[in-house]
Amino acid sequence: MKQQSNMAKSKLKPRGWFSPLTVLCMGLLCSSAFAQDKELSVKDLGWIDRSHIQKQIDSIDEISRRNFGGGLHGTKQDLKLVQRIIDRSLIKRDDRLKLQALGAVLGQVLVNEEKLEWQNYEDKLGKSRAVCVPKTQHCLFPITMLSRRMEVGLLPRVDDVYKKAIERIEGHMPKNPYDVDSGR
Repeated sequence: MKQQSNMAKSKLKPRGWFSPLTVLCMGLLCSSAFAQDKELSVKDLGWIDRSHIQKQIDSIDEISRRNFGGGLHGTKQDLKLVQRIIDRSLIKRDDRLKLQALGAVLGQVLVNEEKLEWQNYEDKLGKSRAVCVPKTQHCLFPITMLSRRMEVGLLPRVDDVYKKAIERIEGHMPKNPYDVDSGR
């Protein structure tokens, strides 16, 4: 009788890497990878979010007009105005909303110049406004690119932040077969 029970036990022992435990672990790993994709959502901005971004941009436009006699245009020239605001310390480093408004200006330049889109980006950490490559989940977060640096006392070079942002995302940008390499 003992011989049969030992034989029965040996038949139940898994052999090779296809053990039930291995298959279970592989299944869990695959399902968690799919779950992570489901936890990430990139959607068009709603009216309220668009309005909020525009109000942020307008607040920086007003600072620029009051202090420099000219406003924002949505072009790379705006980066120079943002830099002047930073260099002259026109926004206190504890004024998070105004610092983030500088990032909204940076984001709008990215949208206008690089053909990105404002989107709501939501993941397990929360919801953020981001500029993204159209029809992808490849995004930048310009709202905080400047504010986080400034809140700790740094004075970022806006042009450098812009260039580094482009470097991070340009590999995900759609390629037009008729474009000549711009040599960025």
